[in-house]
Amino acid sequence: MTENNYSVTDEFILVGFSDHPDLKTFLFLVFSVIYLVTTVGNLGLVVLIYRERRLHTPMYIFLGNLALMDALCSCVVTPKMLENFFSVEKKMSLFECMAQFYFFCLAETADCFLLAAMAYDRYVAICNPLQYHTMMSMKLCLQMITGTYIAGNLHSIIHILASHCAEVGFGVMNSSQDYSMGYSS
Repeated sequence: MTENNYSVTDEFILVGFSDHPDLKTFLFLVFSVIYLVTTVGNLGLVVLIYRERRLHTPMYIFLGNLALMDALCSCVVTPKMLENFFSVEKKMSLFECMAQFYFFCLAETADCFLLAAMAYDRYVAICNPLQYHTMMSMKLCLQMITGTYIAGNLHSIIHILASHCAEVGFGVMNSSQDYSMGYSS
């Protein structure tokens, strides 16, 4: 009988963008400004659509939800990256990685389904303009949005469960490789 050697990794080392200490401050400032502009812009759009009664139409409701998911996507990845610019231990636990991946996958999957719902909305508006208000009711709009969030949630849960059941075979993550579990410098 042969025995197998199994190694379990419960944390990841985030290598980052640059090893040059003089670039860390500059990169931190650049990504901080981009993060703030993105977050404030998206959340400002959500608040504007919520407060302005004339914007309570299917197209703007879809845009508001798209902006909300874009803000979530930014808030999932960027804070950990900004934290790791100046941290000594550039590590991320497996639990943090899975939580970050769950919310990232949720935001991106919901984005895809929201774009499909928006395409259907525009299709109805262009091809059937006289029947638009009966075909694209507020009830249908809210059902489509609810469906996008349910689908995004299910998709994320499936990926998390599949990755939790799979054997983790790497312990160092390099930002030049295509991993979406976190970035740092």
